[in-house]
Amino acid sequence: MKETKNTFAVTGFVGKDAEIRSFESASVARFSLAVSRQEKSGEETTRTSAFMNIEAWRKNENADSFNRIKKGAMLTVEGYFKPEEWQDADGSKHNRVVLVATKFEEPSEKEETPAPKAKKEKKGK
Repeated sequence: MKETKNTFAVTGFVGKDAEIRSFESASVARFSLAVSRQEKSGEETTRTSAFMNIEAWRKNENADSFNRIKKGAMLTVEGYFKPEEWQDADGSKHNRVVLVATKFEEPSEKEETPAPKAKKEKKGK
């Protein structure tokens, strides 16, 4: 049987400053990330965008990392999907999938291809 993985990695722009809530020993930052992709149909190219809702948890002593989650910042976010179910006051059942960030950082610049190294000449012939 194939093994399944519950992970994601996505790069996009923060939609608005993170909403941060602090608790006794941990804090959560909730924010949206705008992601897009290009689709080509014949000669026409269109860009499709979507906002993904993300939450990140940190112990309070590490919550200063949330300072990077500001509107317009480009972030690469890695994490896992967490299903949630609940029942409202009227008895209606609801569910959603939360994207939980375990890591977020500014994306690194695309690395340049290294220049080819010159071949060393053989000595002693």
